[in-house]
Amino acid sequence: MRQPSFGVEEELLLVSATGDPLPRSKAVVKEVQDGDVALELTRAMVEINSPVCRTPAELHAALSELRARLATAAADEGARLLAIGVAPQGRAAQSITKQPRYQELAHRWGSLAREHGVCGLHVHVDVSDKETAVRVSNHLRPWLPALLALTANSPYYLGKDTGFASWRWLMIARWPCAGPPPYFESLEHYEALVAMHLAAGTLMDEQMVYWDVRPSTHLPTVEVRVSDIPLTVDESVLLATLVRAIVMIALEDGGRGPTPDLEVLRAAYWLAARNGVSDAGLDVLSAEPMPMAKVLERLQRHVEPALQELDAIDLVAEGIHRALTDGNGAVKQRRALREGKDILALTEIKPG
Repeated sequence: MRQPSFGVEEELLLVSATGDPLPRSKAVVKEVQDGDVALELTRAMVEINSPVCRTPAELHAALSELRARLATAAADEGARLLAIGVAPQGRAAQSITKQPRYQELAHRWGSLAREHGVCGLHVHVDVSDKETAVRVSNHLRPWLPALLALTANSPYYLGKDTGFASWRWLMIARWPCAGPPPYFESLEHYEALVAMHLAAGTLMDEQMVYWDVRPSTHLPTVEVRVSDIPLTVDESVLLATLVRAIVMIALEDGGRGPTPDLEVLRAAYWLAARNGVSDAGLDVLSAEPMPMAKVLERLQRHVEPALQELDAIDLVAEGIHRALTDGNGAVKQRRALREGKDILALTEIKPG
């Protein structure tokens, strides 16, 4: 079984001492002076781009170093760097990064862009070509809600409990060409749908394809974009390893993948965004309600041959067990608030 290389993009939030989004991204990125960090849509967001990795340990080391360096640069600019899906305090509208594409996006999409300060984790897995990426995306579709539930980390937004484990996903889903992707019959089918969006004006360019899995627009990879930014590096590595394993199973299978009903998939997403790992989910393949713990158990069984190849059986089993017993980011944020603790301290990345 081929072991494709993989890597991630982590979006992180800059805030003031009180937790309000702080528009200092340009100064922070300039201080790091490294191509592995980049600007994002709003001036309170920064992005880490990991190197191409071959092992979970390699990815863990790279993310730990980059998070610490970025946190140091943020502190030097009077900011705190948070691993959190949405802004916990402040106001909805945020300042847009002064780059032509981002400014044009804000001009066309108005408040949808200005209130888009959400932070996610994007996982890239190497594939041979775009056609393969489209085929593999069909295999990933049924597991996307489980991946969202596992790393949900955005229950609080602008000072209020939203009632959801991942409010970020609800915000993302407002965009055209976002959320659960269609089942693609072929690369031509994918390209025809993108062309329709472009002709209709619902997309500015192909970079605005925000489906939760897509062929990357700039790399020879399939890109999974469903997850909130996880609270810890361990959780990011867990998510990336699971995505890589699903891709490996899909490549070994060679077929076009299962065809669950889109409405079943949407229901599973909604439950994952609301409940995270703490309550009921929906098995997309059987359309059967079940605890999310059971859905994750089925996912582990599905990818077990790939995890054996990667020597990652224990890494994934222990990571999922921790999420179910200790909670994901959403559970930990709510627990901290119940105990009178500061969620800023919980989610803050410490300088290295």
